[in-house]
Amino acid sequence: MQRWLLVLGFALFATPAMALDLTGLSNQDAKGGLKDALIQGVGSAVGKLGVADGFLGNPQVKIPLPDALKKVEKAMRMFGMGKEADELVLRMNRAAEAAVPEAKVLLTDAVKKMSVEDAKNILTGGDDAATQYFKKTTSAPLAEKFLPIVKNASSGVQLAQQYNKFAEIGAKYGLVSRDQSNLDQYVTQKALDGLFLMMAVEEKSIRRDPLGASTNLIKKVFGAL
Repeated sequence: MQRWLLVLGFALFATPAMALDLTGLSNQDAKGGLKDALIQGVGSAVGKLGVADGFLGNPQVKIPLPDALKKVEKAMRMFGMGKEADELVLRMNRAAEAAVPEAKVLLTDAVKKMSVEDAKNILTGGDDAATQYFKKTTSAPLAEKFLPIVKNASSGVQLAQQYNKFAEIGAKYGLVSRDQSNLDQYVTQKALDGLFLMMAVEEKSIRRDPLGASTNLIKKVFGAL
């Protein structure tokens, strides 16, 4: 493997001091530091979301009622259906919280399979370059993992069943968007969106404050950048 990481200091971020720091890194250190950073970000994001109120208690990722239900939510509450609406929101967010821990193995595996080109793009990319890599490589398998868990969580909710029945019809006539025509798929996508959002937050934090990272290799690699 060529010393591909060393071009970072010269081509993109170069000041003489930075270039000297980067040339002091071995390929093994650079690769290890990047992987440590990615695994740390994955663990932190999953740990924050995959617990009770990880979604429900976080305004950034809390899953709301689908738009079609939000439009009639006021009327639902007027007619004594407020409990049903609240239960559905609770079940949707609990489903996401239960599904997210399943992501850790797939995301960690994506780190192990990372190519040299992927690593270069992550290190030279923007604040969310790693998150974009995970989106590209894991979105489909994560959705497959999440969906059965979400279905199980919503299976006993009458409002969810009613919503799916009418939303499917509404989607055929353009009254409900396709991405909200099935509640389980809607929650699955929202769970993925929330996971990637929190991963981006963790990634940005590591890039901006490498000295606050948990391993010396992360500090060494990202500190040099």
